[in-house]
Amino acid sequence: MRSFIVMGMFVASFAQAGWNDYEETRELTLNGVNQLNIKAGAGSMDVFGVDGSDEILVKALIVVPGKDEERAQREIEKKMVLSLEQRGDAGYLDAWFEDGLMSWGNSGYIVLEVNVPSGMTVAIEDSAGSIEVRDVAGDVSIDDGSGSIKVAGVANLTIDDGSGSIKVDGATGDVSIVDGSGSITVRHVGGSVTVDDGSGGI
Repeated sequence: MRSFIVMGMFVASFAQAGWNDYEETRELTLNGVNQLNIKAGAGSMDVFGVDGSDEILVKALIVVPGKDEERAQREIEKKMVLSLEQRGDAGYLDAWFEDGLMSWGNSGYIVLEVNVPSGMTVAIEDSAGSIEVRDVAGDVSIDDGSGSIKVAGVANLTIDDGSGSIKVDGATGDVSIVDGSGSITVRHVGGSVTVDDGSGGI
């Protein structure tokens, strides 16, 4: 099936939230790939596997703290990276603000909800913010700076984490975790489990 990209589709209008935060939602779609590589800056991320789907669907909530609409739009135009594209057989999702890769602060951030076909291979590189991956059923790798990680219903799993709790509940293959700090809980694994940990309960 021929792949296609829809970028920047407005599916919900912007709103003025508490403390004058600017919010805007965009939707991106892509099909025709068997792997998704995600590179994200500050902001939480949920990745869900969907049975019977052949499409990647991304809902991105863009938040610019303390800005009115005009100033927020200028910051989005100047600093935001948000794209979903195909390169070969893989899809690439990039989502961050140029000065918000390492910390939240007063910079803009992007909250991601990503639906992928069940069985797809997913690779995540994330700087900050919580990550949840559920029912993907394919191989998953996560390279995370900070923030909690929850994973359930995957095949093989590899996690390289700086800080934040890790909870794994359900992997049919092998699980490998390298962790700097934070508690680790691993349950219901069909293959081997290896953990290299700096500090925190296991």
